[in-house]
Amino acid sequence: MTDRAFEAAYLRVHSGGLFPERIEKALAILESCTLCPRACRVNRLKGEMGTCRAGSRPEVSSYSPHFGEERPLVGLHGSGTIFLTHCNLRCHFCQNYSISHLGEGREVSFEGLAGMMIELQDRGCHNINFVTPTHFVPQILKALAGAIDLGLRVPLVYNSSGYDSATALELLDGIFDIYMPDFKFARPGPAREYCQAADYPEAARSAIKAMHCQVGDLVLDERGIARRGLLVRHLVLPDGLAGTDKVVRFLAEEISPHTYINIMDQYFPCGDISPRSPLGRRASGEEYQEAVRLALAASLTRLDNRQRHRLVFY
Repeated sequence: MTDRAFEAAYLRVHSGGLFPERIEKALAILESCTLCPRACRVNRLKGEMGTCRAGSRPEVSSYSPHFGEERPLVGLHGSGTIFLTHCNLRCHFCQNYSISHLGEGREVSFEGLAGMMIELQDRGCHNINFVTPTHFVPQILKALAGAIDLGLRVPLVYNSSGYDSATALELLDGIFDIYMPDFKFARPGPAREYCQAADYPEAARSAIKAMHCQVGDLVLDERGIARRGLLVRHLVLPDGLAGTDKVVRFLAEEISPHTYINIMDQYFPCGDISPRSPLGRRASGEEYQEAVRLALAASLTRLDNRQRHRLVFY
C-alpha cells in the first residue's frame, strides 16, 4: 500500500544513477571505520571489530510492523521497523541491552535485508524504520539498491542514538526522508559516565543540525503520517541527568521552533545500572511534567501526543 503522490528521496538518487558510486564509497569506509564519532578505524572487511562489535555483513535482531512508535510514523498500518544488532553508543541503561550489548540477532544477506524492506511495505507499513543504523550505513545502502529494484517506494526512517558522524550523514544525503535521532545528554559528564562518550552532546548537536539541513522540519500528509523531516526523541532521566533544559533550548533556538519532539517517560533501571546509581530509579511523573513544561517554555509546541504510558520500547 503506497502513496502514489509521494516520491521517496532515494528514488531520485537511484534514477540519477548515483547509487553505485555512493555504495562503493560507503563500503570503502569499512576498511578503516569512521562511521561514528568513535572513529575506531578498524578494518571491518577483514573481521576486525571496534566498539560497536559489528562486522562487514548486516545483522538483524527482528523486523515487524511496530505500533508503539511516534504517532506520525505509526499511522494506520504501523512503522516497518528493522532492529539492527549492536550499537555504537552502548549506553549502560539501554532498554534493548541484549541487542545493543550482547549482540542478539543474526547475520543476513544483502538480498535478505532488501526482502525485509519489501515484506514490510507489502504488509502496509508507512515507512521502513532502521533502528540503530549508524554502524550499518554501507550495508543499508547496498541492500537498499536491491530493494528499489524490487519495488520499494515508502519513506526511510533513520532511527539513531544521535551519536552520528558527518562521514555517515554525508553518505545519506538524499537517501533518508525522515531522521529520528535521540538527544540523550546535553552535558559531557553524564555522557561520559553512562556511555563512555564525553563528546556525545557535541556530536549530537552537529548531527541534528546536519539532519535538519538535509530534510527540514517534519512534514505530514493529510492523514497525519510523516513524509519527510526531522523528529527528535528525548528520554527524561532522573535528577535532570539528561539536561532537558539545554536540549529543548538548542532545538528551539538552533534547529527550529517547529521541531517535532517526543519527550519520553519510559526510563527504568536496566542493563548495567546499579540500584545505587542516580539512574537506579524511574523518572517520576513530576520530572516528566517538568520536561514538558520546559519544552513548551522554549516554544516547542509540536510534541508527540501519545497518552503517557509505562510501556518499554527502546
